[in-house]
Order: sequence, then C-alpha cells, then structure tokens
Amino acid sequence: MNMDSFSTGAKFECLLFDMDDTLYPMSSGINLACRHNIEDYMRHQLSIKESEVPKMCLDLYKEYGTTMAGLKALGYEFDYDEFHANVHGKLPYDKLKPDPVLKQLLLSMPQRKIIFTNADKAHAAQVLSRLGLEECFEGVICFETLNEVEDSKSDKRILCKPMLEAIEAAIRIAKIDPKKTIFFDDSARNIATGKAAGLHTVVVGTSVLVPGADVALESMHNIKEALPEIWEGTNQLDSDSVIQPASVETVVLA
Repeated sequence: MNMDSFSTGAKFECLLFDMDDTLYPMSSGINLACRHNIEDYMRHQLSIKESEVPKMCLDLYKEYGTTMAGLKALGYEFDYDEFHANVHGKLPYDKLKPDPVLKQLLLSMPQRKIIFTNADKAHAAQVLSRLGLEECFEGVICFETLNEVEDSKSDKRILCKPMLEAIEAAIRIAKIDPKKTIFFDDSARNIATGKAAGLHTVVVGTSVLVPGADVALESMHNIKEALPEIWEGTNQLDSDSVIQPASVETVVLA
C-alpha cells in the first residue's frame, strides 16, 4: 500500500467512484452477461462474422476502452441508444441485491460522492437502484455526459475511460480539485490514467497494487479499515450515529 499520496495533510473534498465491478463484485455475473450481449449485437445487428466476434470484441475493448468505442472508430454505424438497449437492457439485474452495509458506509463519508462510468444513464440508474444506493451520490458522469452528440452517425469519436481526455473532462464537469479527490476503479488502465490526471487512486477488487494505484482495496466493504483518512475530522466513525439525509435524486451531471 502506497500511502505517501494520502499523507500530505490535505483534506479530501470529493470521492469519484466507478460503478460496475467496483460498487459490486465481478462475481455477480453482470460483466460476463454484458460481454455476451455485446457479442450478440455485433453478430446480429452489425453482421460481423461469428468466428471473428469474440476476439474482436476483446481486442477493441483493450485498444479503445470499450468495444462500443472501438466499433465506432472502425467505422461501424449504429444508434447509441439502440446499442445500449441491446447490451444493458437484457442484463440479469436481479443478480444485484441491496447492499445496506455499503450504503451506510457511503452515507457516513462527509465528502461529495460522484459516479463516473462509461455506461449509459439508464444502466447507471438501474444498478444504483438495485443496490439501494441511489441516495448516496450527488450525480453521475456517464456516456451521455461525455458524448453529447445529436447524431450517433457523426464522425466524432466516443469519449470514455481510460482516455486521459475523458478523465480530465470528468474533473472539469464535476468541478473538482484532483489533488483533493480519490478515484476508485477496478480497471488497472483507468487507475493509471487517473493518476496521470493528478487524482489519488484506489484500485478495487484486488489486494495487489497496480501501476498508478495508491491503495488496493479488495472490497468496498473494507474501505473504512483501508482509508480511515476519509473520515478524519468527523464524529461519524460509528455507523449507528450516521444521520440519514433526505432522499435526493441522483442526477446526470452535464
């Protein structure tokens, strides 16, 4: 654990959270189902050869951050909303259950809390609702936030993590100071770019540090033990004393 980044004495003002495979474990199966849906879309909607789809799907993800961004870069034309409806609309969301432990931890954190995901706003709303965490975040930076295009057939590339430009855009949109912000993500590539953008970084879902990560966190449930700095200066270390806020709708930041 590299705690030098957390020992500067600076108070943290914002916590920036990835969503999928960060707020819930990859073992839920949502990630695998999403990949299967993308492959189905590539076969049936884009008429890509069956034998080419699995490798192409993975290669594009590795090179462009998301398979969707890669397909766009290669010149495939498709409607973004239709893509998301096919990929996310068929996910087994019933596998996600309310997480009251994480909810209590999030509500006890005094900082601003924002979701930063490559997914679309409908998927983000569904996941947060299923986890029972919709009251915990002030806003969501998502696909629509970073890609404000009227025409999905335009030549403009898709902006997404791990592009430095995407993370810098999120910092600007959320009006945050990277030196006073902690970024949580399960992707080693996103963590490396987050560090390059000046953020404090926590890789989630592993106990092994990756390049650019200040802290490795096996589960969000262990956050209080791993990062007590978040609660420094507060009297809310006992979750029983947390004051529940009024219900606030999580909004898409634009």
